[in-house]
Amino acid sequence: MNHSTIIGFEPGPLDDSHPNPFRHMLSVFLHRTDWLLIIPMLLLLTAGVLFIYGTGQQVGGFAAVTFWKRHLTAMGVGFGVWLFFSILDYRWYGPFSVILYPVSIFLLVFVLFAGEKYFGARSWLEFGPLNFQPSEVAKFALVVLCAWVASMKKADINKPLWLLLILGLMLVPAVLTKLQPDLGTALAMFPPVIAILFVARLKWRYILILCVATAVILPAGYYFAFKNYQKERILVFIHPERDPKHRGWNQLQAEMAVGSGGFAGKGFMNGSHNMLGYLPQKVSNSDFIFPVIAEETGFLGAATIVILFMLLFFSILRTALLAPDDFGRYLCIGIGVLLFFHTYINIAMSIRLCPITGLPLPLVSYGGTFLVTTMAYLGIVHSVYGHREKKTIFDL
Repeated sequence: MNHSTIIGFEPGPLDDSHPNPFRHMLSVFLHRTDWLLIIPMLLLLTAGVLFIYGTGQQVGGFAAVTFWKRHLTAMGVGFGVWLFFSILDYRWYGPFSVILYPVSIFLLVFVLFAGEKYFGARSWLEFGPLNFQPSEVAKFALVVLCAWVASMKKADINKPLWLLLILGLMLVPAVLTKLQPDLGTALAMFPPVIAILFVARLKWRYILILCVATAVILPAGYYFAFKNYQKERILVFIHPERDPKHRGWNQLQAEMAVGSGGFAGKGFMNGSHNMLGYLPQKVSNSDFIFPVIAEETGFLGAATIVILFMLLFFSILRTALLAPDDFGRYLCIGIGVLLFFHTYINIAMSIRLCPITGLPLPLVSYGGTFLVTTMAYLGIVHSVYGHREKKTIFDL
């Protein structure tokens, strides 16, 4: 077993069976490359850069000069991360998550005391020019670790101790993230873990217990754990006429921006809602980028974005079905559900299908930490695809 086999690249012997080594390496590359994942990923990244640039030019000042350049830098880092996670055998990431998870928990505690506060949440750590969100690192570590624990041969999630272990792994970072407070990111930690448990064949009686517990905890959480502004967002969502000029303003304007785009849109950088400040300009390139896209490109552009995400999720689901082991399958399901949750919430809040929540649109919204971790997620999925027919040191 050589090192190339361990990292998952095994070009084969250069003998008479492969008279042209370059053609053989090209064949291996094409066989292990999932274009159904790469093409939507690249197109969504391109759309993100264009509209981050466009929103910046409309706002002017610092946003016009800086944000799109920062996003391009994050994209460059993201491509490097994607390539690294794509090449390395995904089965190394399980043991690695055992180290990353406690580190991320420490960072979540640390940020509560020493973090920078933006938009009312103390969720950023800054070290000179480097700044990042520990919650995104924790979310990444959580998905990988839960998938690895659930796939262990000795693990039985239908035994209370194993089930409580996974639920505990989920609750610790979720509670710490809620304390920042960042409710949207905290809630995003639940769907991938629940999906992993479901695919790992959790018995229906436990699923029923979890559903009942959720039905009890959510109302209690609303009354005792939610901030007043979070309660108001939910009330305004249920009753749009409650406060249209204050708490309900952003959702109302996002909905109007989407509708005003018509079939073909108003044209790139010609959308009036962001330009005139009806959409919150500080987050029009992140949380509210979909209304900007819908207004400027209309139904055609918005539908294209949705279709690209559908292709991306289909490729992730297909890779889950092709995965050679449970760990790869659980990883893909957890990652797919996490990215779907972000996508659905971001788009749904723009068309009044859910309350306003600060979750970015994967690959499209501005935000360095989330973009880089999203590329890491997709790199892992691509690694699973590339190793779908391969035995490595882990199978010996």
